[in-house]
Amino acid sequence: MIFQDKVSILMPLYNSEKFLVDTVNSVLNQTYDNFELLIVDDLSTDNSFEIAKNLKKVDDRVKVFQLEKNSGAAKARNFALSKSSGRFISYLDADDLWKNNKLELQTKIMIDNNYPFTCTSYDVINENGELLNKKITMLPRVDYKGFLTNNLLQTVGIMVDLDIVPKNLLMMPDLRRRQDAATWLQILRNGYDCYGVDESLAYYRRVSNSLSSNKIKAVKGVWYLYREVEKLPFLFSAYIFCRYALLAIWKRIYISRGKNE
Repeated sequence: MIFQDKVSILMPLYNSEKFLVDTVNSVLNQTYDNFELLIVDDLSTDNSFEIAKNLKKVDDRVKVFQLEKNSGAAKARNFALSKSSGRFISYLDADDLWKNNKLELQTKIMIDNNYPFTCTSYDVINENGELLNKKITMLPRVDYKGFLTNNLLQTVGIMVDLDIVPKNLLMMPDLRRRQDAATWLQILRNGYDCYGVDESLAYYRRVSNSLSSNKIKAVKGVWYLYREVEKLPFLFSAYIFCRYALLAIWKRIYISRGKNE
């Protein structure tokens, strides 16, 4: 086998017993086999942690940890990052899925093109794993300002090469919402553009009771990100917020239309 650089996959876990086995299996079934899956349980109140420990017994590439207190996805991901040993860092939430060639194709694209930071296109599925629409397609290249005005990057498709990007830039700010977007902005602000992979290699699951499904809080989180985290001027924040809102409406119409077809 040709030598493969290790991929460290960071997975925060909280009350995802319904999806966890399928999500982990989508990792274990990858055609690229040099990876470690770092699952960090954020004190789940269901059977998620027990399921994760059982999955660890199936494959020693699965590593399971538990935080001492419920602290949110940012701290769970940061803990996983601190335990990681791979060249590439990838992210997978406990209810999303990967296609089985995701790691193989994405790492090849990054190595062949010397890309520091990439995001694959992805399909949207519902709680039952049914496709809701065609894929959400990444732009070929996104810089800091580009992400602010067209924030399609999704955690399920992200991969970062630590041979190029300093590891400290992946440390997520301690936010309950939008901590992932704040991290991508942190990387982009430091001059590492994100390159889009046109092929859909993942499935992003819309879960009705997820944090992101609460629209009012999500909107407040975006505004907080612009003004308090990124410290952007009011008028520019208002402009990109309008862009964000229009894009969100477009995605909602796009997905609903596909669901009804």
